[in-house]
Amino acid sequence: MDTQALQALKDSIRVIPDYPKPGILFRDITTLLGHASMFGLAVEELARPWTAAGVERVAGIEARGFILGGAVAHRLTAGFVPIRKKGKLPHDTVRVAYSLEYGLDEMEMHRDALSPGERIILIDDLIATGGTAEAAVRLLRSLGAEILAACFVIDLPELGGASRLEALGVPVRALVAFQGH
Repeated sequence: MDTQALQALKDSIRVIPDYPKPGILFRDITTLLGHASMFGLAVEELARPWTAAGVERVAGIEARGFILGGAVAHRLTAGFVPIRKKGKLPHDTVRVAYSLEYGLDEMEMHRDALSPGERIILIDDLIATGGTAEAAVRLLRSLGAEILAACFVIDLPELGGASRLEALGVPVRALVAFQGH
């Protein structure tokens, strides 16, 4: 992606200070999603490295990962796997617990959402500390997925999430990075 397009993509993301608590700069992609050319650019750039990689499924983390992941899956002619919060899926599920800043949570996916050995990319809007993405990787691997990469629109590198995933052997791709929290 050229420098001008990269800057336009970054500029399309709204920054909200002191949300959800003082000192946090919230990166809001709803402005990017609402701008057709920026949304299209983000989807195209998230998909581009994988067009010839034989991706069979794209897994998206609730909720913004559904929006981006569904569009990327369509672009790659791949299936889509939703990774949801506990209790939201109606069929037989597998679940993993993970730590949050303020406690524990659980995420799950349908047990039959993929077959062992399927080539998957994981999509979400943002990688910060990496706890949620790491849990998604563990969940996908519990069913035998081959995770080609974890892809995000935004990386907050100071929080170390990308390094955390790379330590698990999962390459990370982010379109833009913001300094700070």
